[in-house]
Amino acid sequence: MFTASMRGLFAGAAILATCGYAAAQESTVTISFVSVNDIDRMGESRDGRGGVARLAAVLAAETAENPNTFLIHAGDTISPCLLCGFDGGAHMIALFNELGPAVFVPGNHEFDFGPEVYLERAAEATFPLLAANLRDADGQPLPGHEDTRLLEVEGVTIGFFGLVTTTTAQVSSPGDLQFANELETASAQAAALREAGADVVVAVAHSGMGDDFAMYNARVADVLLSGHDHDLRVMYDGRSAMVESSSQAEYVVVTRLDVTVEVDGDRRNVSWRPRFEIVDTAAVEPNAEIAAIVAGYEAELSEALDVEIGTTQLPLDSRRASVRSMETTIGNVITDAMRTATGADVALTNGGGIRADRTYDAGAVLTRRDVFSELPFGNATVLATLSGADLLAALEHGYSRLPEASGAFPQISGMTVELDIAQPAGSRVVSVMVGDAPLDPAATYRVATNDFLLRGGDGYGMLGNGETLIDAAAGTLMASEVIDYIAAQDGIGTDVIGDRIVVRQ
Repeated sequence: MFTASMRGLFAGAAILATCGYAAAQESTVTISFVSVNDIDRMGESRDGRGGVARLAAVLAAETAENPNTFLIHAGDTISPCLLCGFDGGAHMIALFNELGPAVFVPGNHEFDFGPEVYLERAAEATFPLLAANLRDADGQPLPGHEDTRLLEVEGVTIGFFGLVTTTTAQVSSPGDLQFANELETASAQAAALREAGADVVVAVAHSGMGDDFAMYNARVADVLLSGHDHDLRVMYDGRSAMVESSSQAEYVVVTRLDVTVEVDGDRRNVSWRPRFEIVDTAAVEPNAEIAAIVAGYEAELSEALDVEIGTTQLPLDSRRASVRSMETTIGNVITDAMRTATGADVALTNGGGIRADRTYDAGAVLTRRDVFSELPFGNATVLATLSGADLLAALEHGYSRLPEASGAFPQISGMTVELDIAQPAGSRVVSVMVGDAPLDPAATYRVATNDFLLRGGDGYGMLGNGETLIDAAAGTLMASEVIDYIAAQDGIGTDVIGDRIVVRQ
């Protein structure tokens, strides 16, 4: 049973009694970090992994074995998900209030609904929020946020600091919030924590792999608990450790540090060694109390979302690697719906906004829930005029990282594009046909896209160069347009296959 007293235990060990050093030559304390990241799905997956109830069970089991256990959350939890689009992620904050993280660091998706909504969610949190490189427009920490935190566990002082990826400004909607360089901030915060007496320094960072390795190789922290890449990653080089726990709590890494303190007169020496366990949560019995809370939230959604809208005659693929690197049927359907709803000449949307990360067999019956799972951000379809030259620049930008997958990769409608990815970025588009005519750089086109891209998200600043005809306030929810489109077509037919994006190797 998950009780209030257990929640207090999970929240941190700051009140634990410390051991005196004068009487002991040597003592060893085991400290456990149950770390999670990129968990916006409250329930388990189709294969029975992940979700908050299974995470709660992992946490309870570790705490029963070792009272010095801390839940660490490395960000991305209030978006994107089905219910998040309706309540701005409030249910995820409520669930984690039950679990009581010792540290929570916001990820880029915490800002998908804008800074005001994030601050509302932050105010609802009963757990510590750390973000050393996050500041408001005036350069001040956000309300309720700390740069660092010191916790004492049986005479061992653990120093935590938090970092948010600087790419948040490009990939989300943080408004005028500011994000300082991760490595520079990490170096300064780690030094300050050591000066303040931290025996072990722990960085909790929602940051990309490149930044993770820069910090790891620079040894700015003893332990780096990361998020953002959705990797299952455990590394230890004899001096520093780095961990990332996949995503959605499907796999949870438990990092146990055996910290040894030796005291000889005035000399104090601290050493530590890690032990790692990767927990496959498919083998974990969900915590009953948390599962009941999740079921209540799920019931709220079912009545509105579990409504059939049509059958697909084709297989659909919304897997992350597919929608971010190649033309997909589901991308064609989404952009066709956007173009139809607005009367645009062409439409494009970023593959990174298609999120269910799954496949559908031909003959599958689609529901509203399926569409909201694919498009959980609550983006609106907008319409703007754009010169052919700017449209070409948008396409060059979107395909610039191929063959590497990228969230900016554009799924398109109303045009066909031929690419030569052997050419350098910026010179890869060989030809563009808009309808039956070649793209004219001097012509003006009506372009449907989503409000995030029109604001310059994912590097699409050129989309704002024209006149906005339908803005976000006047636009319709993308998911609603796709639902209406599929229902009007009585499903998805074979006509959406189309060689819209042709890649020369």
